Amino acid sequence: MRRGFYSATPRKPAGIIPAPQVLGPAAETKEVAKPARRTWRDLYKRHEKPMFFLAGAALAVALVALHGSLAPAAQQITQDDVDQAVARTLETKPVPSPAVKAYQAVRSSIVRVRASGLTAGDALEMNENLHHATGSGVVIINRGVILTSLHVVAGASRVRVQFEDGSESEASIVSTQPENDLAVLQANQVPDDLPAATLRSAKQLTEGEHVTAIGFPFGIGPSVSHGVISGLKRQYRSPDGTQMLKNLIQFDAAANPGSSGGPLVNAAGEVIGIITAILSTAEKAGFAGIAFAVPIETAAGAAGLPPF
Repeated sequence: MRRGFYSATPRKPAGIIPAPQVLGPAAETKEVAKPARRTWRDLYKRHEKPMFFLAGAALAVALVALHGSLAPAAQQITQDDVDQAVARTLETKPVPSPAVKAYQAVRSSIVRVRASGLTAGDALEMNENLHHATGSGVVIINRGVILTSLHVVAGASRVRVQFEDGSESEASIVSTQPENDLAVLQANQVPDDLPAATLRSAKQLTEGEHVTAIGFPFGIGPSVSHGVISGLKRQYRSPDGTQMLKNLIQFDAAANPGSSGGPLVNAAGEVIGIITAILSTAEKAGFAGIAFAVPIETAAGAAGLPPF
């Protein structure tokens, strides 16, 4: 019996899967994945926000450039244009005169002064038949302290003052300064919220400066008269020759009997003096274009106010 021939390869156990054969580096093949091509949609999604920002900026620049090209060139304003504009404004809205501003500033501080029971009085102020004088005054302290001219109240047994609102009050003479024709009154009763006039030093005044005289000439008023300063540091001798007033402000705003004691006011509405006298060559006193006021420094000193 012949013996069969069999392969020398050992037989593998059934059910065992042979291990994969390991190949060398030279035999190894690696599959490399090819990158996918990006489409314009991918690029848009990735750069969407920066693209919107750039587009907005470009649009803004374009709009600015368009506006600049369409806007009319700026018109150059000449002096003639300015002059014409001012002239048109003055035609439609006239500027108030300096007298208006001055009066409005002090009108609530102006008082009418009435002195009665006179045995002697100044010829400019006294009514010889009724033996009383009418003059003017100005409130310088809101508790009812009033400046006026001494010759208005000199020798009076009774003094009354009338305020802007029409109310009246008895007043007493608290001090006098005869060398400057000044008197200080104190009203017994005063209106509520009585304003005091604003005072301004007369040291810086110049000839030609606008001034306004306010008072009760001939008892009529308050009356407003406007003019200019026509001289400084003037002297005035009383009609009877007994008194010489010095360092006066000369002005040409109309003043008449009854104006004495009223304020002389600058263009800003500030009291710079107290009207004291007029120069007249007529037999009866009347305004001839020259009047005088005591500087407010002197007048305020009579009321005990501190010097300017």
